Amino acid sequence: VSQSRYGRKVVVYGGGNTAMDVARTAKRLGAEEAIIVYRRTRDKAPANDVEIEEALEEGILVKWLSTVNHVGGGSMTIEKMALDEKGFPQPTGEFEELQADSLILALGQEVDFSLLGNSADLDVKDGVMPVDGSMMTSHPGIFAGGDMVPADRTVTTSVGHGKKAARNIDAWLRSSTYEKAPEKHVVTIDDLNTWYYTDAPHAVRERLEASRRVLDFSEVVKGLDESTALYEARRCMSCGNCFECDNCFGVCPVNAIKKLGPGLGFEIDLDYCKGCVLLRLSVASLLRVRSCNSWSYPFGFIIVTG
Repeated sequence: VSQSRYGRKVVVYGGGNTAMDVARTAKRLGAEEAIIVYRRTRDKAPANDVEIEEALEEGILVKWLSTVNHVGGGSMTIEKMALDEKGFPQPTGEFEELQADSLILALGQEVDFSLLGNSADLDVKDGVMPVDGSMMTSHPGIFAGGDMVPADRTVTTSVGHGKKAARNIDAWLRSSTYEKAPEKHVVTIDDLNTWYYTDAPHAVRERLEASRRVLDFSEVVKGLDESTALYEARRCMSCGNCFECDNCFGVCPVNAIKKLGPGLGFEIDLDYCKGCVLLRLSVASLLRVRSCNSWSYPFGFIIVTG
């Protein structure tokens, strides 16, 4: 990408993170004006809201509910769109001319299914391949995931699909079925007693002003220095792990809880422990999580009740 190649006024067609990046890059490379054309509304755009907000801060113009109808002769025809009752954009027949030196398409990529040949039993709909709960396609033994299936097109989703498919492929090769482990109880803020925590607001990271960051490719959001990073780490409640609050140490009536030192947790001296319920009640008040007849505490050990 160069200023001489793309000109003074650049139009980017798309509404994802790539479209925002391309428009912002065009500004940094010298374009006087960068305009994004997207056929839906802002709340329907696949781009992260922070990406949209930063683009707007940098002077990127966005034509929502618009699509490119025709391009030629240093200008393009933009047609206004309207969302129907199902939220899909529909043409309105209203047009406007938009002067531009170049048009960059940022519409994403489609899957190339040619490698699969002419397999009649492989189901493909709307450019993607439906799969069942095991990530298997309509053809036994062929699994798919990521951009090939109807789902969010993100790296995180693709990695998750790969992990899920691998387990099911292993089970299929063994002529068995993968059984997913039961979901564990999700601990919410309502399950925590936070009265002994002090207020610790998060650190505010330095951000470059929009007028400054469009000049080059300097980092927009600064990182944390060592002391601030350590402070942020100490804000973590370490959910599910022992963070040495000394609750158990303080309530044990027979001093059976031994402190092993900073960061090393605790140890129960069974020669002194009488098996009373004080420790269980104390820890349960800290984090109330129960499974079957065992209490799993955030201290690195499990106490089994009778």
